[in-house]
Amino acid sequence: MTMRMSMTMIQLAIGNRQSAIYSAPVNILEELQWRGLVADCTDAVELEKRIAAPITLYCGFDPTGDSLHVGSLVPLLTLRRFQLAGHTPIAVAGGATGSIGDPSGKTQERQLLTPQILNHNIASVAAQLRRWLDFDSKTNAARLVDNASWTKDISFLDFLRDIGKHFTVNQMVAKESVRARMEDREVGISYTEFSYMLLQAFDFMVLCRDQQCELQIGGSDQWGNITAGIELTRKKLGKTVYGLTLPLVTKADGTKFGKTETGTIWIDAKKTSVYKFYQFWINTDDRDVIRYLKYFTFLSKEEIESLEKQHAENPGARIAHKALAKAATDLIHGEHATAEAIRASDILFGGKLDGIAESTFNEIVGEVPTKEIEKAKLAGAGIPLVELLVHAGLCPSKGQARKDIEGGGVNINNVREASATRAVTAGDLLFGKHVLLRKGKKNYVVVTAK
Repeated sequence: MTMRMSMTMIQLAIGNRQSAIYSAPVNILEELQWRGLVADCTDAVELEKRIAAPITLYCGFDPTGDSLHVGSLVPLLTLRRFQLAGHTPIAVAGGATGSIGDPSGKTQERQLLTPQILNHNIASVAAQLRRWLDFDSKTNAARLVDNASWTKDISFLDFLRDIGKHFTVNQMVAKESVRARMEDREVGISYTEFSYMLLQAFDFMVLCRDQQCELQIGGSDQWGNITAGIELTRKKLGKTVYGLTLPLVTKADGTKFGKTETGTIWIDAKKTSVYKFYQFWINTDDRDVIRYLKYFTFLSKEEIESLEKQHAENPGARIAHKALAKAATDLIHGEHATAEAIRASDILFGGKLDGIAESTFNEIVGEVPTKEIEKAKLAGAGIPLVELLVHAGLCPSKGQARKDIEGGGVNINNVREASATRAVTAGDLLFGKHVLLRKGKKNYVVVTAK
């Protein structure tokens, strides 16, 4: 028997924003499989039967930082997909597991966090989780818990007697995450990280016992930890629970997903600006864009297939890239912030500056070379444009500057300037601070008056 749900339109409130309307899928597993979001599953046939009715599921988020990053979006949005399909999600902020660190997928020991940093990270991550899950639903409200709440009062001896006795070292060493580290003689694995598996298994057992949780989801590197929890729950409670893993996101060019030359792409706008977040998706490799549309957006199958067709016919138009960037940025930062990011992006392709907000322009300042100039030089008659182009480094000499201007290749604040005798004055300053110079199509410099 498969789960059959009416194609009701569900609208989920996220903070002060409203999400795009999303049609609940007829079968959540079919939906996830079509999107390529199923890496592995324990007893898929039985799980499909079980989710014919609502199920409670959970995913853990270890607070190793004070913000989630784009790699965290796959499990987070999968929790949301389950909730939209009528199931109850639990987000676990790992106050206990986060104090140790998961060795899965890591080639070296994690640096342990102080209690103060850990508590700060938990509070920050918890606030983010609340923005994308509905905690106010009258039928299947999401829950947010901290696994420190059920581990802090358990003594080490009690944990060893009640939990540790259900695991053999042979079983633990057989797990890929542990074995890989043990085979690395230089790094190895500490007893601290070796024991992480027991804590995560304990989480699943406690959530099943206390909150009727029957399904755990996580990245494919969590398979060993998830199956450990399934076995512990069977032994301690005599209950059957399930596990489903999601693929770890990769990039076609072999580089690490969620990383750029400037670092990690965070979902906190204070750590990664909305403009940079939008640009991250715009710059997606052509080979990855359709896959990412399935992973990171709630666009329907029909919409994505239409974008896939357009992308195949005319990849240079980058229609799929723009749809991905807009949908992902709308989801994380809201439509208004996305519109500002698009505006900033358009400006770097020659768009007009009329009515631009200073905050939007400031995004550009951080993305192109900048050069300072004394504000006094712009007073009165100002400074000759040819001289300013040399000062900005756009032209090697005044003679070359004149040729570039007369050839129509120079713009001031994205307006073409054809007069080599033109001077730049204080009246050209944007927000009383900046002049945007462009030579050719892509060579920008922001000159800032000090």
